[in-house]
Amino acid sequence: MSFYTGIGIHPLMPDGSLGPETEVSGLPDGVKINFVTWSNDGKHLTFSVRFEEEESSSSKLRVWVADVETGMARPLFQSPDIYLNAVFDNYVWVDNSTLLVCTIPLSRGDPPKKPLVPSGPKIQSNEQKTIVQVRTFQDLLKDEDLFDYYATSQLVLASLDGTVKEVGSPAVYTSLDPSPDEKYILISSIHRPYSFIVPCGRFPKKVDLWTADGNFVRELCDLPLAEDIPIASNSVRSGMRSLNWRADKPSTLYWAETQDGGDAKVEVSPRDIVYTQPAEPQEGEEPEILHKLDLRYGGISWCDDSLALVYESWYKTRRTRTWVISPGSKDVSPRILFDRSSEDVYSDPGSPMLRRTSTGSYVIAKLRKENDNATYLLLNGNGATPEGDIPFLDLLDINTSSKERIWESDKEKYYESVVALLSDQKEGDIHINDLKILTSKESKTENTQYYIQSWPDKKLCQITNFRHPYPQLASLQKEMIRYERKDGVRLTATLYLPPGYDPLKDGPLPCLVWSYPGEFKSKDAAGQVRGSPNEFAGIGPTSALLWLARRFAILSGPTSPIIGEGDEEANDRYVEQLVASAEAAVEEVIRRGVAHPNKIAVGGHSYGAFMTANLLAHAPHLFCCGIARSGAYNRTLTPFGFQAQNEDRTLWEATNTYVEMSPFMSANRIKKPILLIHGEEDNNPGTLTMQSDRFFNALKGHGALCRLVILPFESHGYSARESIMHVLWETDRWLQKHCVSNTSEVSADIGKNKDGEGKEVTDIENKAVAASGRGGAELADDIESGQFYSKTRSLM
Repeated sequence: MSFYTGIGIHPLMPDGSLGPETEVSGLPDGVKINFVTWSNDGKHLTFSVRFEEEESSSSKLRVWVADVETGMARPLFQSPDIYLNAVFDNYVWVDNSTLLVCTIPLSRGDPPKKPLVPSGPKIQSNEQKTIVQVRTFQDLLKDEDLFDYYATSQLVLASLDGTVKEVGSPAVYTSLDPSPDEKYILISSIHRPYSFIVPCGRFPKKVDLWTADGNFVRELCDLPLAEDIPIASNSVRSGMRSLNWRADKPSTLYWAETQDGGDAKVEVSPRDIVYTQPAEPQEGEEPEILHKLDLRYGGISWCDDSLALVYESWYKTRRTRTWVISPGSKDVSPRILFDRSSEDVYSDPGSPMLRRTSTGSYVIAKLRKENDNATYLLLNGNGATPEGDIPFLDLLDINTSSKERIWESDKEKYYESVVALLSDQKEGDIHINDLKILTSKESKTENTQYYIQSWPDKKLCQITNFRHPYPQLASLQKEMIRYERKDGVRLTATLYLPPGYDPLKDGPLPCLVWSYPGEFKSKDAAGQVRGSPNEFAGIGPTSALLWLARRFAILSGPTSPIIGEGDEEANDRYVEQLVASAEAAVEEVIRRGVAHPNKIAVGGHSYGAFMTANLLAHAPHLFCCGIARSGAYNRTLTPFGFQAQNEDRTLWEATNTYVEMSPFMSANRIKKPILLIHGEEDNNPGTLTMQSDRFFNALKGHGALCRLVILPFESHGYSARESIMHVLWETDRWLQKHCVSNTSEVSADIGKNKDGEGKEVTDIENKAVAASGRGGAELADDIESGQFYSKTRSLM
């Protein structure tokens, strides 16, 4: 688990600037800080600390509290024997002086030991012939007693004055949620009977209502074990779900209940119903129906009794709708505000900005103008356009749906975005002249800085001055490039080139292509541009961009859309479309003269690793080697669907698709070097570590040049410094040996390819020579290549 080593607090001055820093003091040496939380009044911070104890090689979490004004920190509990249990939830502020904390029970004792002699066999039975189809989940329960031992918490009410009170009995508490008026707490827990085939989120779930001082009020629901949720997209658990407090009310609950039994394949209207009810209803008072939906419920943004926005969507059609309702007026009919395709980013109107209330909840911000009775909302959008994202703020008249753009990002050099609304000191509507927002600003070579912008003059005040995190690459070259694949679908990618590189003087470079396929329902949506050419090039711990320092060209995130229009299933043409996208990307970088045609490597993480193996199997003419991390290569090992919602047919319903998509089934065709890396304890559904083990054995059984690296204790992503450094070394060695030093001509492999790609590759080589003005001479650069990990935005 990552951690902080210190906390600094800056006051925000009236002129919008940051005041002097107050460093939180009184912490032990070598402390590791997590779970930092503000009190609602902003006067205190709570956080967990851990440090190595002399008598133990392990460290437990303790809860500390700091005074914001002085910066002085101290333990919340005077007793040294009270430790935080953060397996699920950890702690919440009940009010400005009291916290509810999940602690390790004082009576817990030593962990249960596995008996030397088993008490009996493990038995699973389906003698009732129930149809239960589940995804291939990882990290499933193996020892019920051990799970209870570590997950069970004792809830403790702790006041800043040192008062401590145990409340309730020890249980596996999963969430704690105080009401906005601080009078009640929603307490969620899970209990037996557990399951060995689904994650703990589907275990029996109980939600109770307690008073703020820890007294039981009533049981809201006790949902049974949910092993039978269908695998179809948008299938959900039956019963009460998404149970929450209304953000605009003191203590009113709301939730959704499915009307289709949770099965998305069942046609019914309505499909979901949203209910609401006071925390303590009058005797005989039934829940009130708030809204009925024909798609799947997706949440609510609350404002007040006159306004709330309800969201619904349906993945199969990509349809998404936003409804305007008046929660306090039954005579006002709901109406649709937006009805669009979720994958059409060009039509995305943005999301309503929320303001923080005095109780710490967030509600839709209403704006008003001078001498104008209209009610306006602020829509914060990414502003996707064919030229890239241009974030915006629109004023939306909620009654007429007319819009007025009041802020937009710089288009030429910078990428700016709205981070938060700061005009929340007062209750009620915000006057447009009192508007204040927090924005971020960055460019291709300037890292993100934060600003406060105030109306009416839109004055900017910079509040951060972060140093460039990697000055060695400050002058890297970045370009968002556009090209087409042979079926006419428009594609985009971000091309990074090393600092000071000149294609005319330096010639083509070794190139690393790192990608992740996506699924779409339409060619138009697949061809839309996502991201901005002006975003800062963020580099993660295992990012491909590290190899810019080794004089690599990096093609980051070339779009590889897998399209299934109408009733067509996208995966039925997965390999064909994947290869077409890769061919277009490779041809483009060679046409530009920046990539040596014999020195192009491909890589990816998770579904990107699956892509990499497929490309080496079905498009060996494009790449000299590959790096595949934490992937799944045999889809028959995930027989009840895979890749989240991308495939919800079973292996027996779409046998050909499962087999043809599986690079494991084409292991005999992979002749190019492939490096497989996997975490030993991968917890991601479908990408069990066995996938890489079996794939490696299949490759080795056919004499393929391959290497398998299993990282101890690592999950789907890699965290330990030792693991990250080893991943970098392995990838660097692989690319240096099989990409930089590659001496084989592309055409030498074509004769072995039975699919007739020879002419295409020859054409690509000819274009490369024409574009670069060179005859394909090898580069002498000492280039070491690297591993990289998919991050949000430009972090790959």
